[in-house]
Amino acid sequence: MPIYVLPSFSEAATLSVLRFATPAVLALLTTLLFDRLCWRRGLLPPGFGGATQPGSRAWKLGVARRSLALTCLWGVLWMGVFSPLANLGQATEIDLSSVSTPQLFLLHFLFVLVLMIWYFLGFAGVPGFGSDGRNGWVAQFGFRASSIWREIGIGLVVGVGAWVAVLMVLTTFGLLIWWIGGADLLPTEPPKVVPWIAALPVLVRLLVSLSAGVVEETFFRGFLQPRIGLALSTALFVLAHASYEQPLMLIGITLLSLIYGSLVIWRQNIWSAIAAHTLFDSLQLLVIIPWALNLLEEGGPEIPIPIAATLVSLGF
Repeated sequence: MPIYVLPSFSEAATLSVLRFATPAVLALLTTLLFDRLCWRRGLLPPGFGGATQPGSRAWKLGVARRSLALTCLWGVLWMGVFSPLANLGQATEIDLSSVSTPQLFLLHFLFVLVLMIWYFLGFAGVPGFGSDGRNGWVAQFGFRASSIWREIGIGLVVGVGAWVAVLMVLTTFGLLIWWIGGADLLPTEPPKVVPWIAALPVLVRLLVSLSAGVVEETFFRGFLQPRIGLALSTALFVLAHASYEQPLMLIGITLLSLIYGSLVIWRQNIWSAIAAHTLFDSLQLLVIIPWALNLLEEGGPEIPIPIAATLVSLGF
């Protein structure tokens, strides 16, 4: 049998440093790649000095603005996207009783703050700065649409279809894993944060759903996707949810991200994706998760393992 040796202080310290540093390094590399792709695709804001004479005062000011904006982006990618990697495989317990309602929206607030900083530093003083025009935030973050209500309607239809698709895919994966003898790999209970969120007041759950739909779609699909592509923005979206540490759940999140991203490419705006995301999260938090938790509690061992795994994995 394998023998586990408790690491010495130096080894434990090294592991701790690596766990702390790895997300920061990955976030830095992603930020540099983001900057490179923006430059190659001609999407760097005019305020970042790219069109000015190198060495001039305007060029130096642009470099300073660009550096500050990228530093803010690096920070939010580190804290909000890559930091869950530091705790993977660790027996960490969150004291949910100490989490206040405003803390539920902290990451979304940071996403919005970074977007505001990026836009202000990149476009302030440039013609079209504001809500209108080619350089306005409406166009820059994918909010421009000929009919917002039509886009929302399309998003609601896609949101229902996305829920059905995810349900079918997770059930199929659960059955496949169970059939090949991997029943022990399937989750039997949801992450503790899921029933905790499901027990919050209805208004709070609605606000969480709306905040996730608007802010996450604006950041990942309106801001990141046009600049780094569907594949990488989806990878970052999935990593931001990695703290759940449930493979089936991450498969569902990946599928949803691809659906939302493809919807943005098709509609050329993010309103449909916002509607689909908000509807999905609302259904989950208000209907599906409470029903699934009650079913698991009442049915217990009588529920087939693949079905139980699917119900558990619906809690994202």
